[in-house]
Order: sequence, then C-alpha cells, then structure tokens
Amino acid sequence: MKTSFRRISKSSKATKCEGFTLIEVMIAAVIMVVGLLALMALFAKALSAVQFAQDDQIAKQKSRETLESIYAARNDGMITFNDIQNVPNGIFKSGFNPMYLPGGNGIPGTTSDTNILDRVILPGKDGIVQTPPNSPAPAGDDVLVPLSNFQRQIDIAPVTDQNNNANPFLAKITVTIRVNSGSMYQRDYQTTGYVAATQSTVQ
Repeated sequence: MKTSFRRISKSSKATKCEGFTLIEVMIAAVIMVVGLLALMALFAKALSAVQFAQDDQIAKQKSRETLESIYAARNDGMITFNDIQNVPNGIFKSGFNPMYLPGGNGIPGTTSDTNILDRVILPGKDGIVQTPPNSPAPAGDDVLVPLSNFQRQIDIAPVTDQNNNANPFLAKITVTIRVNSGSMYQRDYQTTGYVAATQSTVQ
C-alpha cells in the first residue's frame, strides 16, 4: 500500500485594519463644536427672554404702584393738590432717579424717599414671604433682590385745552419706569393718570 503525502500551503493574507484618519476626526470635531456653540447661544437667548419677561412684569407693577400710592395719599388727605408737582414747587423729584423705598409719607419718588433701594422680595425654602413691604432687612429666610437696574421718573404736568390754556384743577401724572439691561437694551414702561382738585383745595 502506497501512502502519499501532499503539502497544502495556506496563503495568509495580511489583515487590513480600517480606522478614522486625522482629517476625518478634525471634521467631526468642528461639526461638534459648531453644534455646541449653537446650543449655548440658544440657551443664552432663552435665559435672556426669561429675564426680559421678569423685568417687564416688575416695571409694570412698580409703575402702577407708584400712581396708586399718589391717589391713595391724595384721597386720604396726606398730601394736597398743590403738593402734586415736581420740585421745587411740589414734593416729587424731577427726571429719572434710582428707585428707593418711600419715606414717611409712603409715596415713592418724592423728596422724602429713603436711601434703601426698592427690591423684589422672594420667599425662602419655606415658600412663605415674611418680610414687610418697606422693611430694610429680610425676615426669616426671605431673599431681597435690589432693583439696581431700574429708574423711575414721575412727570406732573397741567392739562391744557385746545387753546393751550392750563386747567388749574386738573393735573396729568406720567410714571415712567426705565429698565437698563446691559449697555444694549433700555426699555421704558409708562402709566398715565389724572388727579383733580376741589375748588376749596386750590384756594
């Protein structure tokens, strides 16, 4: 019996390894950076919109509060019709001024204002506001946010008729709250009202 042997040769081929080239990695990195920057810009814009809405609400509220405090003081007899004028003839400051808490007369924007900035009172962890409106210091765990970027102007002018004659028994009050949101944004919010005098008050 003849036995034959045959050599079987296996040709081994070099395994080809494929990966990312440096250029592909750099392109992917650039795309990722551009996406992250766009996401950051969108996030910053959303925060700006929230702050804008909050400042808008505060300005409108403070404008109404100022006008209502003038009405209340006039109706309670704390001030007279003649007091409702800008300085030097009346008690209200002229031009835009920082928003300080009112003084003893309870009317903001007058020469009796304190040197404490008006603020927003936020509740602490307990969710309850404990600080009185004009308290100089917070109570409990409340947080006081000073309105340092707000200004107020109270402009008081006589009401004139079609012939430009001033009505001595009627005054127009325009309260303007200015919000300074950085160097690029400045917004004004106005509330207008009228106050009348009786004949005996003017005399």
